[in-house]
Amino acid sequence: MVRMTASTGRRVLLAAPRGYCAGVDRAVIAVEKALEQYGAPIYVRHEIVHNKYVVQTLERKGAVFVERTEEVPAGNIVMFSAHGVAPVVHEEAARGQLATIDATCPLVTKVHKEAVRFADEDYDILLIGHEGHEEVIGTSGEAPDHIQLVDGPADVAKVQVRDESKVVWLSQTTLSVDETMETVDALKEKFPQLIAPPSDDICYATQNRQLAVKQMGEEADLVIVVGSRNSSNSKRLVEVAKLAGARAAYLVDYASEIEEAWLEGVTTVGVTSGASVPEVLVEEVLEWLSQRSYEDVELVKAAEETITFSLPKELRRDLRDEAAALVAERGGAGTGAAQGERSGE
Repeated sequence: MVRMTASTGRRVLLAAPRGYCAGVDRAVIAVEKALEQYGAPIYVRHEIVHNKYVVQTLERKGAVFVERTEEVPAGNIVMFSAHGVAPVVHEEAARGQLATIDATCPLVTKVHKEAVRFADEDYDILLIGHEGHEEVIGTSGEAPDHIQLVDGPADVAKVQVRDESKVVWLSQTTLSVDETMETVDALKEKFPQLIAPPSDDICYATQNRQLAVKQMGEEADLVIVVGSRNSSNSKRLVEVAKLAGARAAYLVDYASEIEEAWLEGVTTVGVTSGASVPEVLVEEVLEWLSQRSYEDVELVKAAEETITFSLPKELRRDLRDEAAALVAERGGAGTGAAQGERSGE
């Protein structure tokens, strides 16, 4: 809820849209529905979304987050996070006798399908993204022999392709639009025949949140971005705010992380949140600022968002029975992780 009061000379610019995007909303609800339908535990490979509060809340409800598929005992349910996974992970789940729920954001799935199609047509695919990010790992795994990662303009010099007439770029969905296009421009200088994907890979929510921050960054002395440090799109919002003219910008998980010193000489504070951040955390920041006389809240609206995604189709099936059947048909011989046979850990 946005609070409007008589001006005190100090104000808050509140970005809209902010917080949950459709893909994150779908993924979080999918975990909650799975727990409701099948009971705990529901294993989730990697964090379902990159937000500390969301992960801890779901853990209290019975979700168990793991980094490797092999950590899930045979006969259980594992959910794949919104960031997507490579085909090899689906194969690991099958070998581990696991029922699966795929909560990959449909916009990430779109990039995966583009990678497969261009690889089938024997293109060299230049994937713009950050090394080690889960989304990049998943997309690269769709066509590892055809994909090269390009982590910013500085990476362009080392890129080599087989045929300069058959080169396409794709990108991680959570990058800064400006950052991506700077890399694309550098690639085009090196490969003039470079083609673009049939549709923009940068997710609509990422673009909209960055646009709102650009608009308020011109007026804000300080921008506070609510989001976790492993959230790519949240970190990009900090960068976008600074480039837009904000004197300072900081990323915080909680209002308690804001430092009083940041407010020295500050009249206008911009507030936004990454695409995996629940609104309750933004409300806490607004309350923290209100207690320090930043009570005049003005909405900076960059776009309307009406997109929603249906829940994963697997939630319509009896996955507990399916998982049990997988174990039964293979004689109950689970994976090493399931049998407690991991070594060196």
